[in-house]
Amino acid sequence: MKITNAEFIISAVGPAQYPEDGLPEIALAGRSNVGKSSLINKLIQRRNLARTSSQPGKTQHLNYYRINDQMYFVDVPGYGFAKVSKTQRQAWGRMIEAYLQEREPLQLVIQVIDLRHPPTKDDIAMYEWLTHYEIPICIVATKADKIPRSKWQKHLKEVRTTLGLPSGAPLIMFSSETGAGRDELWEFINQHVKPLEGDADSELAAQELQAGQDEATE
Repeated sequence: MKITNAEFIISAVGPAQYPEDGLPEIALAGRSNVGKSSLINKLIQRRNLARTSSQPGKTQHLNYYRINDQMYFVDVPGYGFAKVSKTQRQAWGRMIEAYLQEREPLQLVIQVIDLRHPPTKDDIAMYEWLTHYEIPICIVATKADKIPRSKWQKHLKEVRTTLGLPSGAPLIMFSSETGAGRDELWEFINQHVKPLEGDADSELAAQELQAGQDEATE
């Protein structure tokens, strides 16, 4: 995928601040400090557009990034961070659940898992919640560069088994350091993210997205 333009749009705290242009949205969900910002930066080939932090739980809003004027990546607050107050976690939970269930332009959730470790209880709960509400999901197991290549398949199998992924469910191994999995993830996004019906601007954006994908693979 050739990226010609990527920009931060807004840190939204509720529906009144969500973009209204109808472009498809891809949410990135994962526990705090799992590497969502690094994944975004690698996908769009920008070093610091999505700001990474050494302080887990710092993302407290829905951070919107517009990509090629064709789609949004939406970084949602990380889950499972104990040092965040219970009240704050509950507030985040309500905001995230409402967004994931009610946001019409949302077409895909990328759930980010740390390949080095078995999925946590929070990872399992998020996956089960998404599948219960039939929200399209792609599991991305990142930080692949942190473990030996010879152990990749073992760790991928552990992710599948722990989450209970059915046969054929998407699971993409990724490294924000080496770029492994980048092309595969973009291909999945391109195949599964479509313009909203009747939205001419989104349909044009999808045509441009396909053209960019074709150009990148030539």
